[in-house]
Amino acid sequence: MRRLKRPEFAFVFDTPPPDEWVSLDCETTGLDVGRDEIISIGAVRIVGQRIMTSERLELLVRPERGVSAGSVRIHRLREQDVAQGLPVEEAVKQLLHFIGSRPLVGYYLEFDVAMLNRAVRPLLGIGLPQPKVEVSALYYEHKFKQLPPYQQHDNADIDLRFDRLMADLQLPVRDAHDALNDAVMAALAFIKLRQL
Repeated sequence: MRRLKRPEFAFVFDTPPPDEWVSLDCETTGLDVGRDEIISIGAVRIVGQRIMTSERLELLVRPERGVSAGSVRIHRLREQDVAQGLPVEEAVKQLLHFIGSRPLVGYYLEFDVAMLNRAVRPLLGIGLPQPKVEVSALYYEHKFKQLPPYQQHDNADIDLRFDRLMADLQLPVRDAHDALNDAVMAALAFIKLRQL
């Protein structure tokens, strides 16, 4: 185990509870991982085939540079909505305690993890160490196996848009671009894809 800057977070390397994951999503001020900021974090625990909505984390995060009109149109979080939010370091500490050592689940999780790691690295000295499960990759594998052999090639045309994925899996859709809703929908898709 690499030395953590903050030994009190060593629990992230514990053996995860069996058959548990955390589905997470972030809303941000934009899509530039180097410059934009997190404004909300939603996370929910998955135990076996169940989404534990009573065990969820919903945090507003106060950005240092404000919220653009363009980003408000997407996630409907205005400057005044996030003004009382947590500083990002405090939000990330709460998230780390919520996740523990559980593997992470998400839809295009790589972006959320990259955004979170900007706050996690100064705190821990490393990025989020938990294993990661990408829902769009699980879906791609599922759809790829259904293709006739002559269509199975590296660039098989499979629509990975979240709304298409949810519709194809016949799962209920919640309002998108809300961190907790997106985390719950990713959890639903994860559970369904594991069953298929």
